[in-house]
Amino acid sequence: MSLTLTTPYAEAPAPVLAPRERETLRHIAAGRTYLQTARHMGLSKHTVDAYLRRIRAKLNISSTAELTRLAISLGL
Repeated sequence: MSLTLTTPYAEAPAPVLAPRERETLRHIAAGRTYLQTARHMGLSKHTVDAYLRRIRAKLNISSTAELTRLAISLGL
């Protein structure tokens, strides 16, 4: 008997995310706060929050841990 792990975003192609969404995801997965990410990207923290809400909605992700796993699986 073999166990196969599947994730809800494993089937979603990487291009689903806009470039700025991917960049935001990379920063958050690296452990940066919304404010640190915003400052690095030259955005407001509200824009960072909006990008992350869009990522969560597109890929049906509810936690930061899942966002981090997604970033790792995408090689970010």
